[in-house]
Amino acid sequence: MLSKVVLAYSGGLDTSVAIKWLKEKYKVEIIAFCADIGQGEDLDRIKEKALMTGASKVYVEDLREEFVKDYIFPMLRANAVYEGFYLLGTSIARPLIAKKQIEIAEKEKAEAVAHGATGKGNDQVRFELTYYAFKPEIKVIAPWREWPFKSRSDLIEYARKHKIYVTATREKPYSVDRNLFHISYEGGVLEDPWEEPPQDMYTMITPPEKTPDKPVYIDISYKNGDPVGINNKRMFPAKLLAKLNSLAGQHGIGRVDLVENRYVGIKSRGVYETPGGTVLHKSHMAIESLVLDREIMHIRDSLITRYSELVYYGYWFSPERVALQKFIDYIQKGVTGTVRIKLYKGNCYIIGRKSPNSLYQPELATFEGEEVYNQKDAEGFIKLNALRLKLRKLKS
Repeated sequence: MLSKVVLAYSGGLDTSVAIKWLKEKYKVEIIAFCADIGQGEDLDRIKEKALMTGASKVYVEDLREEFVKDYIFPMLRANAVYEGFYLLGTSIARPLIAKKQIEIAEKEKAEAVAHGATGKGNDQVRFELTYYAFKPEIKVIAPWREWPFKSRSDLIEYARKHKIYVTATREKPYSVDRNLFHISYEGGVLEDPWEEPPQDMYTMITPPEKTPDKPVYIDISYKNGDPVGINNKRMFPAKLLAKLNSLAGQHGIGRVDLVENRYVGIKSRGVYETPGGTVLHKSHMAIESLVLDREIMHIRDSLITRYSELVYYGYWFSPERVALQKFIDYIQKGVTGTVRIKLYKGNCYIIGRKSPNSLYQPELATFEGEEVYNQKDAEGFIKLNALRLKLRKLKS
């Protein structure tokens, strides 16, 4: 018999309806948990709304620093990107929220947890894999897999009927998810992959045609694979990312529109804005190019697709992701230096990089005269590597 349920609550359409519906269906006490991961909303208002909608208690926790330091930065150290474009902004937030949700469930002695993810999407998997990783016996309630509503329009009608205030409308029914790393848009007009997204939809990024006509130059400092400062000014992780979001967003950087493959097997169109994350992704690869050994880099690169899938699918706390992270973090020791970047009209240009651990040797790379490298040695190197090709042709 259930008596308490902890709901991951955002204040949006799905979770606002979920409070009312869960109380009606299960006759239980609802404890709402709202994680502050940099979504930029009035969390006091969201807390008040949860209480007015029927929650008996609301937890609001500031997780911004932990989110960037312990989740985003490790992922950036791995150069993770899903299907060539998506920097995993929503994917990386769910494990942190779910972990904290389980901690609250244990504190409150709640028998169940709930979330507002749909039965068609990835988030249900990400939430629930984390729940079970930390509390195997927990009961999970996923309203979208139980309630009679078939669409977001049905939810909007239910909210209107029960006087639940929501910002979603029939004219703008797309789903929005925002945190300190990115903002995503799905559904509504975006379900037609041929339809251009409405220009008034964008939040973090200025359209390139409206960006400044003068570029901005910035230096990003790295230590052991993590960004630690901008323009020689040290910053804590969350502040650094917020600053880059502002700078890159002003110059139209970080917009992605793609059709991706969800874990459940459905293709979905997503539109993303990841301004600061795009800059950090590119700058990290630039500093790595200077200091990482070739074979180490190539081995790591061969694992990026698998690592990215683990994050996208929700296996952040799986033993395989943890093991991969240990390898990645080991090779990041010494990935230290500075990257110079030019931001202009939607583009992030790498224009310089330097490091005290640089493996780049100008006297070897130069096309001018030098005595360090005997070019004659290349002849034997080529012939030895061509031997198997010669033998194969001779036998044909």
